[in-house]
Amino acid sequence: MSRRFTLGLPLLVLAGACTLQRTTPSASGVSRSSQGPTRMAGMAMGADEHMAHMSAADMAAPVATRSAAQQNNALPASNNGAAERVRNSPRHGEWVKIAYTPGSADSLMAWVVYPFSKTASQKAPVVVVVHEIFGLSTWVRGVADQLAADGFIAVAPDFLSRVRGGASTVELSADTARRLIQGVSTDERNTVIKASANYAMMLPSAQPRYAVIGYCWGGTTTWAHGVNGGLKGFAGGVAFYGSPYTKGGTPATATTAAVPASVDADSLAKIAQPIMLLNGSKDARIAALMPAIDSVMKAKGKSYTGMNYEGAVHGFLRAQNDPRPANRDEVEEAANLAAAKDAWPRTITFLRKQLGVR
Repeated sequence: MSRRFTLGLPLLVLAGACTLQRTTPSASGVSRSSQGPTRMAGMAMGADEHMAHMSAADMAAPVATRSAAQQNNALPASNNGAAERVRNSPRHGEWVKIAYTPGSADSLMAWVVYPFSKTASQKAPVVVVVHEIFGLSTWVRGVADQLAADGFIAVAPDFLSRVRGGASTVELSADTARRLIQGVSTDERNTVIKASANYAMMLPSAQPRYAVIGYCWGGTTTWAHGVNGGLKGFAGGVAFYGSPYTKGGTPATATTAAVPASVDADSLAKIAQPIMLLNGSKDARIAALMPAIDSVMKAKGKSYTGMNYEGAVHGFLRAQNDPRPANRDEVEEAANLAAAKDAWPRTITFLRKQLGVR
């Protein structure tokens, strides 16, 4: 059931933010039309509703500066500390190419990080990491490294492998990734997650169980994977500041008021595995949806936890207490770091429970 978490910091002005993905998904998450390309509720898949509802601040490319806050090694590195964390990690990380589907000539690139094992026979479950709209960044690779530090085989696929022209280890600029990501459909996102999970679960050191964790665009993708059911071995998902499917509202007329978009209860009814949503209260759009998500999930008997961290921003796990390049806000930095300090242990506890790690 859903809970709310308050850090005791003063409420700052709420800013509009992320993710309304409007659709009523079919069993595969999309519907087909003989008149044209795959569509979601009458909208071409290339026109990503996730981006259409993000604030200007959330759409801005993250900038790593030299002014990094002191890093907490129990958390994923912040944006400013990620490059050093990945460069100096004692864990084994490597780039791999994965076929989109068994026997396919098309491949995607992924970053895989392995945990230390106490014995050669010890095996670990898998966590698929879904990146933000900014692509497979060094920061996301740092998240994978931390998941490995916490005992999982982490695989972070590049969901842009096809639309960028092929599998590559070259990190795209955030602005380029943001433009290209509009060409990645919900159907393709699920294909990439399944391919990545299958690759990792077939490793000699893996257990045949996986969970999904995603950020921003990746949070919405995590919800979509839950709706679509995943593969055998799927155990649940953690969505950081990403919303589930919604149904579009209706416009006002001369005699009737406008009806706002709402959570798509029919899609949430398809979710069979536990899911957790972790949001910052300054991401007002997702915060506004959370009571309805809680109500629907509870009514349908689903396992769900929602946390809305007071004063934290969209992207708080990446931001933490890194100072902004301009207009520094120390209260916001403190709220982001406090949210990260609660959200990450909560995430690891959830993953260990769902994946059977003692």
